Amino acid sequence: MSNQHKESFHRRVLENKSLLFTLLATAAILTGGLVEILPMYFVSKAGDPLPGMKPYTPLELAGRDIYVREGCYNCHSQMVRPMRSETLRYGAWTRSNEYAYDHPFQLGSRRIGPDLQRVGGKYPDSWHYEHMRDPRSISPGSIMPNYGWLYTSKVSADDVSDSLGGMKTLGVPYPDTSAAYADAEMKRQAGEITGRLAAGGIKAEPDTEIIAVIAYLQRLGTDFKPVATAAANP
Repeated sequence: MSNQHKESFHRRVLENKSLLFTLLATAAILTGGLVEILPMYFVSKAGDPLPGMKPYTPLELAGRDIYVREGCYNCHSQMVRPMRSETLRYGAWTRSNEYAYDHPFQLGSRRIGPDLQRVGGKYPDSWHYEHMRDPRSISPGSIMPNYGWLYTSKVSADDVSDSLGGMKTLGVPYPDTSAAYADAEMKRQAGEITGRLAAGGIKAEPDTEIIAVIAYLQRLGTDFKPVATAAANP
C-alpha cells in the first residue's frame, strides 16, 4: 500500500475506536474545566477589596441597579486592559480586587461606547445630566439613545433596601440595610449632587433616577489610587 493510502495514526487509533475517542475527549474537556475552575477556590486573595475601599452608598447602588436594568453594559465595558493603547485613553489597567463589591461585575463584552471603569470625576455632574438626556448635545454623532424617563422616574427606598440586603447576603459589609437608613443616606448624597447641579443652573429633583445614575458613574474608579512609579536611577 502506498504512503498516500495509509491511514493516519489519529484515524487508525482514535477515530476508528469511538469509545476510546469519547473517553479521551471527555478527559480533555474535564481537564480544561478544572484548570479554569480550581484556581478560584485556591487564590483566596484575588477578590479582597482594595485598602480603604468602601461599598457603594445606597444612592450609588440604586444607580448601579438602574445601569444594569437599562443594559448599559451592552455598550460600555468596565475593564481597562493592560495595554498601552488602553491605559493612555482610559487610565490605569484594572485590578481584580476592584470588583470585590460588584455582584455581578460589569466587565462588559464589547465597546460601542467608551470604557467607564475610570469615568468617576472625569466630567462634572452637569455633563452626565445633559448627556443622559440628549447624548448628541454633548457628543455630536453619538448613537447612544436618550434616557428621558430617568428624569421623572423616582427611586424607592424600599427597593434600595432590598438591594442592600441582597448585597449583604453576598458578603458586602453594609452596617444597615433598612429602608430608613437607605432613605436618609440617599437624601444626603442626592442633596450634594443637586446642589452642584443648581450651582450650574440645573434644577433637578433629588429622588429621581438620573441623580442615582450620576452618583454611580461618579464613583467608578475613584477607589483605585495607582502607586506612582519611582524614577529610575541615573
